[in-house]
Amino acid sequence: MEKVGVLVVSYGARAVAMVDALTRSRNYEVEIYVVDKQRNPFNLKKAVKHIVVSDLNVEEICKFAEENKDRIDFGLVGPEKPIINGLRNLVEERTGIPMICPTKEYAIEASKVQQRLLFQEIVPEVNPRFKIFNPKDYRTTGEVKKAVYSWLDELENMAVVKPDKPAAGKGVGVWGDHFQTREQLFEHFLTNFRYGAVIIEEKIEGEESSFQGFCDGKHLVPLPETRDYKRAFDNDKGPNTGGMGSYKDVGDVLPFMIDADRAREISIVNRIFEKWKPDNTSLRGIPFYVAFIHTSEGPKILENNSRPGDPEIQNILPVLKDDFVDVCFKILEGN
Repeated sequence: MEKVGVLVVSYGARAVAMVDALTRSRNYEVEIYVVDKQRNPFNLKKAVKHIVVSDLNVEEICKFAEENKDRIDFGLVGPEKPIINGLRNLVEERTGIPMICPTKEYAIEASKVQQRLLFQEIVPEVNPRFKIFNPKDYRTTGEVKKAVYSWLDELENMAVVKPDKPAAGKGVGVWGDHFQTREQLFEHFLTNFRYGAVIIEEKIEGEESSFQGFCDGKHLVPLPETRDYKRAFDNDKGPNTGGMGSYKDVGDVLPFMIDADRAREISIVNRIFEKWKPDNTSLRGIPFYVAFIHTSEGPKILENNSRPGDPEIQNILPVLKDDFVDVCFKILEGN
């Protein structure tokens, strides 16, 4: 049996699902080399080499890859931070190990502003109404407050506040959940605004679904629909978390969807992909992990991420019929 070495950059159960799928290979003897944010006991048990890099620093990860490059055939990345910080670019340049994740330039998860502008150019119908507030455009707090309140008049206060960069300030805030007054919203806005641009967009009501697809840079293969639950408590109450669980149905769609809904999602993502993709493999991996919300006016996009869903990929990999190592090789080979 052919021996294959795989580097896995891990944070949480998403990467554990990858390690599990890799080590269940029937066609290969797989050796796992793990860089973990935490000391994960499952990864520790399965890995031939395991280190903890608590801040997922790309230089440290690359150093580990360099030390083991003669035994590693390719790498997988779960968390967004090292993807956004250019891990693929660094590892491939220094070691030649092919990485299955987007390059830094195509990690669009890095900017919610760039996402909205990209969608506005290609598929404007999926965007909610939104307005970008950039600190360089306002001289005083009073000036930006006036602009924010004017926009809230248009939205009738039904607003979502999003920082441009991931995890800046207080993060995403939603009217009715995180604040009940304009004063509370503006306070939340300012904690993000001091770090950079902030989007205020209309609050959309509907049923959410998660779209994911394997990509080799030239082709996009949609995976079955999943749904994530982020709120900490029952009945969608409490603060957002990294994920309280997710599910998929027995088929490719969710119970509240019909086949036409899925076809429309695939069409939307393919339009983005075909318009945006470069003439290389920069979008390799799962560059489209799209949070859709299904409304009476059709599907809207809440956001797009540049990596596998956490926890949604856990619903997919255990039921994958193909050998996951073969899938990875096909992604790398471009077929």
